Amino acid sequence: MFGQDGDKQVCTTNLVAKETAITRFLQDYPPAAEAGRDHHALRGCEDVRWSEFPECPAAIPVLLHGLLDEAAAPEATRVLTNSLLNSVREMNVSVPTALPFLFRLASDPQVPVRSGLLDLLVCIAGFSAPIDGRNEGVVRWFGSDSDHPEREQCRAVFAENASVVAMLAEELTRPDDRATLRQAAGLD
Repeated sequence: MFGQDGDKQVCTTNLVAKETAITRFLQDYPPAAEAGRDHHALRGCEDVRWSEFPECPAAIPVLLHGLLDEAAAPEATRVLTNSLLNSVREMNVSVPTALPFLFRLASDPQVPVRSGLLDLLVCIAGFSAPIDGRNEGVVRWFGSDSDHPEREQCRAVFAENASVVAMLAEELTRPDDRATLRQAAGLD
């Protein structure tokens, strides 16, 4: 799967760092793992085999539940963001699977870190934008769309949830953020 041993080592290192951050999160906020157990937005999140996605920790549901714990929510948002984004230029291939949970949580006004989730959705929408294959520098930096099918998969999830995306976009104060979110769903 990896072209070089160095690539595999980087992926392993990234996963270990993500898992370590989740372990620290659980040590600091033990009740967070049980928060919102019956919340409709998280139905099915524990049925996903998150660890089968490269560089994705198995404990993503813990972080999703942590978003519903008032005390833990800000740290859960930070750790979840770092778990879903592999670097400043690449999101994890698990993001299309995580998006429906994020949409439902961001749509609930009772979620303590709702604005942070909106920011994360804007970030994911930006990562989902197609890459201009004619621009060699951009392709070298971000990789081609054929190397990152998760971009198109995310756009499909945004489009499937276009009515929710449109509603969430209206809540954003920055016009650029609204446009980014709407474009990911094919609304503009």
